[in-house]
Amino acid sequence: MGFTVFLGNLPTWVTKDDIKSWLAAENLVADDVKVIRNPETQESKGFAFIEAPNQEEMQSIIRRFDRAPLEDRLLRANPAQPPKSKRPTANGPAGTQPAPAYVQGDRPAGAPGSRPPRRTGDNAQGKPRRDRGRSGPQSAFAEELAKAL
Repeated sequence: MGFTVFLGNLPTWVTKDDIKSWLAAENLVADDVKVIRNPETQESKGFAFIEAPNQEEMQSIIRRFDRAPLEDRLLRANPAQPPKSKRPTANGPAGTQPAPAYVQGDRPAGAPGSRPPRRTGDNAQGKPRRDRGRSGPQSAFAEELAKAL
């Protein structure tokens, strides 16, 4: 992402030209501005990315626009984070180990995707479980249903 600034909490009417004019008015330089839009409606999603030519210019843009007021809201400006992958890759994100593969039912307690052991005698509050109709109907409706079946 280099020297990219995330500019968020923008009103939906803000365009690329608006941001460029704001930068020019403050004598700030940007290589490119991208207002992120909904692909179906083309309405702004309320944030943009500003590519600065260097670290110093990026910091100047952040200082000028972070918490700047605009229409009853405060803008947010900070260094952009790299996009998160929507699905894991075979090697995972850079610098991390992929999650271990477990055979069904072979996961150790606390492993990702494992469930705590099932409690059999008590419910979550530690109270004895009620027999749910196994020894006979519990309500008038259940009695009628049992007769109908």
